[in-house]
Formats: sequence, structure tokens, C-alpha cells
Amino acid sequence: MSVTPSPQQNHLLATLPREVVERLLPHLELVDMPLGMVLYESGDTLRHVYFPTDSIVSLLYVMESGASAEISVVGNDGVIGVALFMGGESTTSRAIVQSAGSAYRVLGKRFKEEFNRHGEMLHLMLRYSQALITQMAQTAVCNRHHSIDQQLCRWLLLSLDRLSGSQLAMTQELIANMLGVRREGVTEAAGKLHRLGVIDYSRGLITVRDRERLESLSCECYAVVKSETDRLLPCNAPHLTH
Repeated sequence: MSVTPSPQQNHLLATLPREVVERLLPHLELVDMPLGMVLYESGDTLRHVYFPTDSIVSLLYVMESGASAEISVVGNDGVIGVALFMGGESTTSRAIVQSAGSAYRVLGKRFKEEFNRHGEMLHLMLRYSQALITQMAQTAVCNRHHSIDQQLCRWLLLSLDRLSGSQLAMTQELIANMLGVRREGVTEAAGKLHRLGVIDYSRGLITVRDRERLESLSCECYAVVKSETDRLLPCNAPHLTH
């Protein structure tokens, strides 16, 4: 029997004071997040914000040619729809589910009402936005200067941090699309990690066997993002996860 995800599985919602959560709770809608679902396209007006519980969403920049590359990844650490409460109402990125699960969503209008109270919600969302900007900036640097092997390690670690457990349901083709590289490059990089005993890969399921080794093989980009996220959002630190 499946267990209904709780809003508390999202670290941001779990951090908010009880009175804030109680005001939001009647407006939170649990929604399925199937693999490949597009929450919004570039230029769309955002209607909802999403708080993932056990799903992961990638924010991608899509070129006119159709080519794309991931600029950030969001899971139970955060929220989808930052542009809505930052005043932009739309964004130039695409949001697509890269790991299936669930999320709680709330209408943007109701969310902004809470944000504009100038209370805990506002300060928490601004800190989260800063952490997200750090991830975007570091991803851009990583994609430009580091090998596919290092990028894959960073990507796996960031994704795992935003889920519970050590497994990712993910095809190599999808990973290649996220990283903006050829599938053959991902296949080769994943094969190296498998031979080192760091990961197992079978039928679209990646299992991390040696987390410590994976971190040692990653570039410094993962550590930079994790350190800044933990500094700005102590709720996402390992000892406080739910």
C-alpha cells in the first residue's frame, strides 16, 4: 500500500513556522509528477509553484535548434517557480520532471500573498533563490571547464541530495540531454564509474554503491553548491533532512 507523501517531505515547507504552513495547507494540492512531464515552457506565464516531495525537476535552457542543457536541478530541497515570486511571472527556462514522484503545488496568487507578508516565507524564499543562483552559476562553469566524467559525478550527487535513498531512475539518453552532451559520452563515463564499483546501472536504474568515491571523483563544483546551500538553508543539511 503506497503512502501519501507529506508536505513535510519538502525541506522548505518543513522549515516554515506552523502558522505559515497552516495558512498554506488548505491551498496545497498533491499532484503526480511523471517522468518527462513539462511543468512550463520558456516564456510561459507561471500559474503555480511546486514543492517536490520525492520527485526531481530539471530547469533547462532550450536553444532555437532544439538543443538543451540543464541549468539547475530541484527536488525535495526547494521549489519550482522562483520567477513568480521574484516579480518576473515568466522565465526563459523549461521545467521538466527528470525523476518521477509527487509534489505539492499552490496557486501563484495565494503563494505571493504569503510571500508579501514580509515574514518567514519571504526570507526563506530569498535564501533559496540565492542558493539556486549559485547552482546555476556553478553549472555553467562546470559545463565549460570540466570533463563529462566530472560533470556526471556532480550531476549524480546533486540529484541524490534531492531524493531519499541511493537510486535514480534515469536513462543515459536523458542524462545526456540534461548535460547537453552526446549519449556516447555519458555511456563511457557511466561505464568507468561502474568498473570502479561506484555505481550499478541496469534498465534505467542507477544505484550509487560508493558515495565517498563518487564525491572524490567529482570536480569542486559539487562541493561549492552543497556548501552554499547548507549555509543558506540549514534545513537541507544531512542531519536535518526528513
